[in-house]
Amino acid sequence: MMRRPMQAPPMNGPRFNEWIQSPKVRVIDHEGENLGVMYTREAIEQAREVGLDLVEVSPNADPPVAKFLDVGKYKYEAQKKANAARKSQKTQEIKEIKMRPNIDDHDYDTKMKKVVEFIEEGDKVKVTMRFRGRELSHGQLGMAVLQRVAEAVAEIAKVEAYPRMEGRQMLMVLAPK
Repeated sequence: MMRRPMQAPPMNGPRFNEWIQSPKVRVIDHEGENLGVMYTREAIEQAREVGLDLVEVSPNADPPVAKFLDVGKYKYEAQKKANAARKSQKTQEIKEIKMRPNIDDHDYDTKMKKVVEFIEEGDKVKVTMRFRGRELSHGQLGMAVLQRVAEAVAEIAKVEAYPRMEGRQMLMVLAPK
């Protein structure tokens, strides 16, 4: 008698049918009813009679829980669920707003609208104060503008990195609360 070669075990997804390693499993049928604990071989035979596979849904339980399911459909549903979760995930970005120490009121207001918009979208905001020429000797002016920014968004954001000098610019990072 010639034996048919075994397929490779499933690398991704749950174990099913012959690849279930536990000798006994708690079985749930295709209608969701608990059939109790039985030998794995017996459960596989019952699943085949119904035209389904025996799929291990909770391998860490004692004994493992297995269900009568269509393996292909089960994997497809799991993949769809994972894709939907990945799609709804929001990645946090760092947006940058550049200002000058002698910024005019209207320019300041325009930049602040963008800062508020970015924070409400859930992004971090890096406020960069650039100094040119003699402005560098008046660091307190830039610090005053950054303090004004921090106070303006105090309701919706917290200061993650307080103002610090880096070369010719002063940086501050704001994060949503």
